[in-house]
Amino acid sequence: MDFEAVAKYSALHLKPAGLSLQYGTAGFRTKAGHLDHVMYRMGVLAVLRSRQTKSTIGVMVTASHNPEEDNGVKLVDPLGEMLASAWEEYATCLANAEEQEIQSILTEICQKEAVKLNQRASVFIGRDTRPSSEKLSQSVIDGVSALGGQYHDYGLITTPQLHYMVFCQNTQEHYGKATVEGYYQKLSKAFVELTKQASSSGDDQMCLKIDCANGIGALKLKEMERYLPKKLLIHLYNDGTKEKLNHLCGADFVKVHQKPPLGLEIKPNERCCSFDGDADRIVYYYNDTAGHFHLVDGDKIATLISTFIKELLIKIGQTLKMAVVQTAYANGSSTRYLEETMKVPVHCTKTGVKHLHHKAQEFDIGVYFEANGHGTVLFSKAAEEKIRHMAKEEKENQKRDAAKMLENTIDLINQVADRRVIDTTDAERRAVTPPGLQEKIDELVKKYRLSRAFVRPSGTEDVVRVYSEADTQENADSLAHEVSLAVYHLAGGIGEPPQPVY
Repeated sequence: MDFEAVAKYSALHLKPAGLSLQYGTAGFRTKAGHLDHVMYRMGVLAVLRSRQTKSTIGVMVTASHNPEEDNGVKLVDPLGEMLASAWEEYATCLANAEEQEIQSILTEICQKEAVKLNQRASVFIGRDTRPSSEKLSQSVIDGVSALGGQYHDYGLITTPQLHYMVFCQNTQEHYGKATVEGYYQKLSKAFVELTKQASSSGDDQMCLKIDCANGIGALKLKEMERYLPKKLLIHLYNDGTKEKLNHLCGADFVKVHQKPPLGLEIKPNERCCSFDGDADRIVYYYNDTAGHFHLVDGDKIATLISTFIKELLIKIGQTLKMAVVQTAYANGSSTRYLEETMKVPVHCTKTGVKHLHHKAQEFDIGVYFEANGHGTVLFSKAAEEKIRHMAKEEKENQKRDAAKMLENTIDLINQVADRRVIDTTDAERRAVTPPGLQEKIDELVKKYRLSRAFVRPSGTEDVVRVYSEADTQENADSLAHEVSLAVYHLAGGIGEPPQPVY
């Protein structure tokens, strides 16, 4: 290993004194000004991971739904998956190392993982539209170059696009072409085939209003539009030409605040959706004729998809093993509907796409969506062949039943001095620390019918999320407020005490 080159480049990307970061479910995220050294070191680590796996590794520069001033980075493993857990630990250790420790840490990684230093290394790099992303992406390139790795800089792309590129490259393009055009072609073809199966309201035109969170989604949708059928009319809002990234818009804003984003007016029964900053989340919504807002979040998307697939399986008599994977944030009524009405097994994992993904891989068909809009459907090879056959046979239009799920839920955010005060267990549904918090939550939940609540520290900032549901929206709001007060008093809340939800 050329430690002299590593040290030479590293001197240009010095670590701020006293800074400590943790590689979490979303990689590293913090203020952009603190990340230069992290980006450089993740470029170095990506080369080692590439040599160890003899595959192309991805590096995505993004902070997803975080404010524009933040940034982050996450590595993509050979099959488009999140970075392996052991390598997450290496990432944390390397990012927090002092300059004089870097050589010994890299040597230890190579020894533990049997990295062959003469093995060719390939790294794909992408970034979002944040003002800081281009410079930070160059720091990644410096890291790759320091160890003699080869790189392909895709520039501005969405996070799903980078995952797609990596997967295609490592499967010799059996899945698709490792180009942006290949991505558009594959998705548009799938969309056309899927909509052939959908019921029609008699209107030849399909219209969709899309909130792009002032992020990369707007740029890529404009490129992709020519690949979509002419009958689909898309109207882009929050396209990044006027406002800041994720400011009062995007999937997370809509999910948390249960209302449309800034700048998007909705007429009754208009179809609308929102991406987040790097376009790897999506939620749908509409207003009914009375003006009431309805959110089709990840829970409902998963329910609709699994219902659709289950109906196809029943119709052709197939017995594939299918399951839905959820987190503790999933609406309890969606779980009951799937298990009791649709007879689809539901499994619960810790929060984070990587946990959902790994569990979903255990089934012929695994459907997973976090409530925030992260998700997908996984098929085993055997299931893919059968589903492909089903799609050809299924020509008649059918009306799909939507899950009649309670909407009486709320997701609040509370600021705390240190999110690490709270630790959880049972797929993040129960708090282990601080003492007394879970007991207080249990006491509060008993006051309301069909209720539950839990708290979870953010993986990216010093905030604690409070989730509650109950038999009415009023009770869900009240329960959320009381739990928020418990967090404030028992977990080091800062600022003014939480106010009631109206």
